[in-house]
Order: sequence, then structure tokens, then C-alpha cells
Amino acid sequence: MLDYLAQRSEASQDASELPNPDCYDLRVGHVLDLLGQIPDQSVNCVVTSTPYWGLRIYEDSKQVPWADGEICAYGHEQTPEAFIRHTVEILVAMAPKVAIDGSIWWNVMDSFNTRTQIRGNAAEALRAMQGLDERAWADHAARRYSAGHAYLKDGEQCMIPARIAERASRAGLWVKTMITWAKRATLPEPHNSRVSKNLEYVVHLTRQRTPKFSRAPYRTAEPKFGGRNNGWEPEKLSDVWQLSTSSGGEGHGAQFPMALPGRCIALTTSPGDLVLDPFVGVGTSGVAALHHGCQFIGLDISQTYVSAAKEKLSKATTTVPAG
Repeated sequence: MLDYLAQRSEASQDASELPNPDCYDLRVGHVLDLLGQIPDQSVNCVVTSTPYWGLRIYEDSKQVPWADGEICAYGHEQTPEAFIRHTVEILVAMAPKVAIDGSIWWNVMDSFNTRTQIRGNAAEALRAMQGLDERAWADHAARRYSAGHAYLKDGEQCMIPARIAERASRAGLWVKTMITWAKRATLPEPHNSRVSKNLEYVVHLTRQRTPKFSRAPYRTAEPKFGGRNNGWEPEKLSDVWQLSTSSGGEGHGAQFPMALPGRCIALTTSPGDLVLDPFVGVGTSGVAALHHGCQFIGLDISQTYVSAAKEKLSKATTTVPAG
């Protein structure tokens, strides 16, 4: 473990050039291995939707070592506490790369301490709820346990987003706001003892009390790229964002809608700024960054996703506005 971390540190010392002339750059590897390639204070905005704890299987998932000694794919930790530790490990490593007036927008969903299978996408979960998956819990290669936790009982909500925010604050970042993303559509849930989930969270973290920030794009940007949805969102920009979910596709089972990274980028960048997504997936945040005139770096451990993102971004470069 220590040898691996030493090699990781040495491999990350050589800072390579920032985005290519097309205004974007995509890199394959574990986020902690690749962050060292990015110069300190060069990133104006980080926006990402991370893997959620115990909810999804992703393409090219890999076992990686962490500072606490655990070796696992991010999101497949044995406990929610380990997922929180690993998240904060990433945030601490990422913070020096962010400009002093920059922002980190961290989209994360909560989980329940339940024994369940881990599936690749929502469609698989829906088929299981309809009785179309005959496999039992033990038949799945990836599954979540609920017994043996220090205090969470079976079925309890884990409160992961708030606990990430608290740990990030203890590590020195400013928790500016806990944004509630009220989704316009969600899957049914087979539970009769609690309400259904309809929320995700976007933790807005900064390095100082007064980051670069403007409310104006909420009123002026296209709704698709983060502007106000006049049909249902209020005039005032608040900590509740009413955004539709992604239509999915493109080989990724857990995408966020373009409007979410689009809004984060619009509120906290200027044209020419650098945006980073450390879990780029199929490149949605990159398209939003290019639309708002920013440069973009996307990282992902999956070559499959990076290839899809490259194709998607190659078609979006013509939409970059001048300036």
C-alpha cells in the first residue's frame, strides 16, 4: 500500500500541459493519480456527479487503494463511512488545484443502509421491481450489506451528503450551500414504510468566503444549459433547483442532466476559465463548459466512458462562443 502511494505521488509530479487547442482535454485513470498533472490554482470550477455509495456498477470499474488501507472501486466501499473518507481524500487532494476564488460543485445522492443488489442502471432496477429479474441477492457479484454497522440499523438513511460537507469543512473548505436538486421525475420504489426519494444534493464548496459568483446567468442562460426554467422555477435563485433528470443513453447508466453542470458553471465562471470534472462519464459537463466559453478537463477511470466523452465533445466544440 505505501509503495503504491509513493509511486502514485511520483507519477503525479510531472504537470502536463492544460487543454489542447480544441479547448478540452480528456484523461484516463484514477482521479488521485491524475490530479498531480494539473497545476495548482489553475482550475476555476470543478463540477461533477460522483459515483454514489452502493448504487451502481460502472464500466471498467477498478479496485484502487486508498489512504485508509481499503482497496475497492470508488462507490463500492464496505461502509458509508469509507465512502465519505474516500470522498474527502479526493476533495483534499483537489483543493490546491482550484483557484482561490474558484468553486467545487459536488453532486451526490444519499443511500439507505439496506441489503440490496448493486445494478448497472435504473432500468435494471425497474425490471427487478417488476419481477423480471429471477436472481437472488447472493447471485449478484456486486451487492450491499446492512448488518454489522456500528450504529445504522437496517433500512436507515445514511445522511451521506451532509456528512461529506461536514468533513470537507473540517478539512478547511468553505461549505457555501447544500443545494437540493428536486428531480422532476423519479422511479417508483417498493417501500411502504417511508416516502420515496425525489432529491439529490449538490454541495457547493469553495476555498474562501467570497468566491467568484454571479446570479445573472440564472435569468439569462438557456434553460438547457442552466438558466431558469420559466415553466416551473421561481424568479429567485434559491437552494432548491427543480431540474429534469437525464434521458440517459450513451452507454452510461447514471448521467446528470445538462442543466445541472451548466448552471454551476454559469454561476461561477467567466469565458476562458478552466472547468474540471474528475468523474467525466460521457462528457455532459464538458459540453456545458464549452457552451459557456470555458476550457475543460475531464478525468475518468473508464476508457469506455472517456471514448464516449471524446466523441460527444468533438461534436460540441463548434458551439463555443467567442471571447
